[in-house]
Amino acid sequence: MSETERKSSNYNSVTMKVYRKFKQKVALKNSLAKETLSEFFATCLLIILGCGCVATSVLSNRSSDAYLTNNLGFAMAVTIAVYVAGGVSGGHINPAVSFAMCLTGRLKWAKFPFYVSAQFLGAIAGSAAVFGIYYDAIYNYTGGILTVDGPNATAYIFATYPMPYLSILGGFADQVTSTALLLIGVFAIFDNKNLGTPKGLEPIAVGLLILLLGLSLGMNSGCAMNPARDLGPRIFTAMAGWGMEVFTSGNNWWWVPVVGPMVGAAIGAFIYVLCIEAHYSNDMEDTHNSLEADHCEKQELTNMA
Repeated sequence: MSETERKSSNYNSVTMKVYRKFKQKVALKNSLAKETLSEFFATCLLIILGCGCVATSVLSNRSSDAYLTNNLGFAMAVTIAVYVAGGVSGGHINPAVSFAMCLTGRLKWAKFPFYVSAQFLGAIAGSAAVFGIYYDAIYNYTGGILTVDGPNATAYIFATYPMPYLSILGGFADQVTSTALLLIGVFAIFDNKNLGTPKGLEPIAVGLLILLLGLSLGMNSGCAMNPARDLGPRIFTAMAGWGMEVFTSGNNWWWVPVVGPMVGAAIGAFIYVLCIEAHYSNDMEDTHNSLEADHCEKQELTNMA
């Protein structure tokens, strides 16, 4: 081994030692803390990537392809966010998903407030990041006047707002329906007793589901389907200069994409259990339980490593 190779090997060894010590120092010991941080980070990432796509469309005046760009962007953002957090917390990034998981025994109720708080805080942090990145562009586009309505409105970069023709009742039905379909799809994608999805490809399937829902049901109000994705950025815009109009606009629209998805999530979970999950045979149940036990054992060994 040459002198250069020996020095390079020593540098690599030192780097790995420092890296391992750093991981040991910052590693969280509590599993709930790990999951909470994971949900915060993934939701923040979702908003940065998703709302970043909307900002690009709005601020560059690309109105012709904005609908497709925004839906593709959010679908890919969800995919990446689930990949990032899926192995730690499941990558819910959505209080409605966490709520449905609790209702069906897939998540402990004790964890629910931690997940939801992390998701809302992550959404606010993500909104702040998008605002900081596009600060100059926003003020160039608006002339320094931040508005919710009008030709230079920019509030909808961050949160969803209804089309002028949409009633509150129609919007509520829109959010309930789209979120119910979301949960039916999510339950099917992660259901090992059903056809399932090849391991590691679940986030891509979820992203395609988001894309489909956005393209088919997004015209009325942007198809939020996620209370954190909508209310978190809305709270940020209220503090960042858009004012309280973000809550009063659209006939006080703000609560619809918060309450509607929670109701839709419960309905979607109930429909999937009623129409699909409740009808598996006992043999399939036994096989599934065996696979779950094997998976838990492997996961436990992985955590001990």
